Amino acid sequence: MAPTLAARLGGARDFSAELNPEQLAAVTTRARRALVVAGAGSGKTRTLTYRVAWLLEQGVAPWRILLLTFTNKAAREMLERVGSLAGAGGAPIWGGTFHSVANRLLRRHAELLGYRPGFSILDADDQKALMRALVKQHAGKTAHFPKAEQLLALHSLALNTSRTWQETLRSDYPACERHAELIGRIFADYAARKLAQNAMDFDDLLLNWLRLLREQAELRRAWQERFEYLLVDEYQDTNAPQDEIVALLAGGEHNCLMAVGDDAQSIYSWRGADVEHMLHFRRRYPDAELFPITVNYRSVPAILELSNAAIAQNECRLAKDLRAARRAGGRRPVVLPAPDNRTEAQWVAQRIDELLAGGVPGSDIAVLYRAHFHSTDVQMELARAHIPYRITSGLRFFEQAHVKDVVAFLRLLANPRDEVAFRRIVGTFPRVGEATAGKLWAQWCAGVEPWLAEHPQASRVGVPHAELLARASIPAAIRSSWEAFVALMDSLHPAGEAELLPAELVHAVHEYLLPYQSRAYENYEERAEDLEQLCRTVGEEEDLDAFLAQVALLSEVDTPAAEEDSVTLSTIHQAKGLEWKVVFVIFLGEGLFPHRRVLESGDPRDVEEERRLFYVAVTRAQDQLYLSFPRYNGRGYDVQYCPPSRFLTALPEELVELWEP
Repeated sequence: MAPTLAARLGGARDFSAELNPEQLAAVTTRARRALVVAGAGSGKTRTLTYRVAWLLEQGVAPWRILLLTFTNKAAREMLERVGSLAGAGGAPIWGGTFHSVANRLLRRHAELLGYRPGFSILDADDQKALMRALVKQHAGKTAHFPKAEQLLALHSLALNTSRTWQETLRSDYPACERHAELIGRIFADYAARKLAQNAMDFDDLLLNWLRLLREQAELRRAWQERFEYLLVDEYQDTNAPQDEIVALLAGGEHNCLMAVGDDAQSIYSWRGADVEHMLHFRRRYPDAELFPITVNYRSVPAILELSNAAIAQNECRLAKDLRAARRAGGRRPVVLPAPDNRTEAQWVAQRIDELLAGGVPGSDIAVLYRAHFHSTDVQMELARAHIPYRITSGLRFFEQAHVKDVVAFLRLLANPRDEVAFRRIVGTFPRVGEATAGKLWAQWCAGVEPWLAEHPQASRVGVPHAELLARASIPAAIRSSWEAFVALMDSLHPAGEAELLPAELVHAVHEYLLPYQSRAYENYEERAEDLEQLCRTVGEEEDLDAFLAQVALLSEVDTPAAEEDSVTLSTIHQAKGLEWKVVFVIFLGEGLFPHRRVLESGDPRDVEEERRLFYVAVTRAQDQLYLSFPRYNGRGYDVQYCPPSRFLTALPEELVELWEP
């Protein structure tokens, strides 16, 4: 809807001409409490910005409005739009993320909490450095003590769910409970060190703002009087402290609150978000008016019908059905049951190639998945097809540290002179720095080079590691690690037997690295799934050299000069808020999506969040939607049967087309 001429000339806006009836009702309400349930693609940002513009036209002073968002980008976009709508220009509308607004207010009042003026804010790297120092000081060489990153995740989750760290430890990190006493000391020292340094971390910004609201009644009343109109974006993603901050700010006799969001897109419980805040909004505010906004401007009707049918399976939700603003037409969403993961990936790559050949830009195509490791096969197939892609969910699969750890062993196996691979391997030993790594490399060469000189055509099977290297002069502190490494390398050369397949090699190295990687990486369970998927991806590959060459070439896939030409690969969590003309949702197998850990929890709320994640995925598509799963995940060495996801089998048959690869 284009602005009216009167509005463009600076006169009063005709809001009814620029908004649909649902949006208009929300924008112009005079209710003190309003909950706007804005479905996917329904113009949520438009509604919020027009609400601010309408308030300004009603004579509300800009500084009486506080707009709280979840990203700086959203805040900037909304304030820029408000400026263009209302001619506010440099008007001092207060808007930003919860954390940025907290920082502005705390700069004025932090001394009430024991801080000095000019406090510092610790970023993620600062936090890790401080926590690592405390772990070293308090835990020393305690076996299997959690890494600093894991302790920070525990600490943050406890604060963002308003639980004690002890409760969070029991419920979310039970494997670490035996270290509870040490963890308690570290957390106490972490808080003391921050205060001594006159520093706050990101969680402190929220909690200290909340403390001021709770403890300083005069200041709370001053803020309530200052911010008469409170607007909150993405309300379904608020955590416990944020929800209480909103309630306290809006608790004055004359405060007006508008919360905008979509309960069907609440997918961040793992970082403290609680959809109950939105579901029970009217329980907290009995006088609140509800404004559903259901006209979707993004997707064709066939995709919306599937979206509505999918989310209707959830019991805990605010009922609404999206309606398409676009005309009927376009194909129904496609469901593809592939025989295995490699065939699924090949089909996706082939279909993308056809779309590109038909004139669809790569930037209009996305492949979405539940977990990053689901993208492994698609990455390999797109690379083989020379289709440029970009990954927003993390590093390319073979560029990840834990994957490179495993591949280093295979590289050394194929080429005993690979010093880079060797140094990466011994870097997994405890207490090995650059100097020690150099000495170990010399020992390795002293054992291997004479044999290679005598057998210049020898295959990888022939190098007798145990015989030549076990007696090397190795420092006592790392001898056990060295001997375990040598034993592993020897086991990968079964004397007199057929060479192990690459998948078998990956599996053996993965098992060997389990103790190291579980200590080295904070989200080890997810990384372990990556490596299990690597075994399945390698599948029936028989040639190690060919496999390693493929791995190396994958990291050299050309990135086009114009980034917009690339196909996007993304987890669904990171795709929220985005849209593409064509969307593929892959690995839709039971135990994959919904994830097996969710099914094992037995909590129906977890399954409902997974279904909301599926809903977010399918509502990213504008014109075409493809849903696929592998009947078997893996080939050859390691195969798992994979029934279709309950999210697929629950769909009415008439809403989809069933294709065979």
